[in-house]
Amino acid sequence: MRKSRIIASAICALMMLLSNSINAQKFPDLDKSPLDAAWFPNDYKDANKTVRVLYSRPQLKGRSLSELAPNGKVWRTGANEAAEINFYTDMYLGKTKIKAGVYTLYTIPGEKEWTVIINKDKNVWGAYTYNAKNDVARLNIPVTIADDYIDAFAMVFTKTDKEIVLNLGWDKMRVAIPFTK
Repeated sequence: MRKSRIIASAICALMMLLSNSINAQKFPDLDKSPLDAAWFPNDYKDANKTVRVLYSRPQLKGRSLSELAPNGKVWRTGANEAAEINFYTDMYLGKTKIKAGVYTLYTIPGEKEWTVIINKDKNVWGAYTYNAKNDVARLNIPVTIADDYIDAFAMVFTKTDKEIVLNLGWDKMRVAIPFTK
């Protein structure tokens, strides 16, 4: 009887040791540029979305905007993966029709205007493999300068009488990208 208790205790200890090593997963720390989303309509209770954008939010943390999103160079419009924009219905950027679907949102920052690019490539890290041949739409948008400062890059959709506007904000820079149905 005593021998079977010792064996049972040894088996139990071995099982605990094995289960601890199986469950001891190494999870990554919080990303320095966390993933975020903006969608329209903005109300989370409204499941009938028109458009959604997924992007990571880089932070200036004392650096300049032009250091992280250089003027004249294609930018992923955020950090990490290139921003992904999903149109749930056909939309227009300027006069160019964009069919419902998933696309990559790139921008080319500039001092006075930004070029907005909708590209058919998907699952892209950064802008390293950007291919202009896959552009679906481009539009130059004037830059405005705000009074308030935003440290973490942000996007939000707003609505006007005729447009759904994707607003980009970082530092004091603002860009309002108009989409129409």
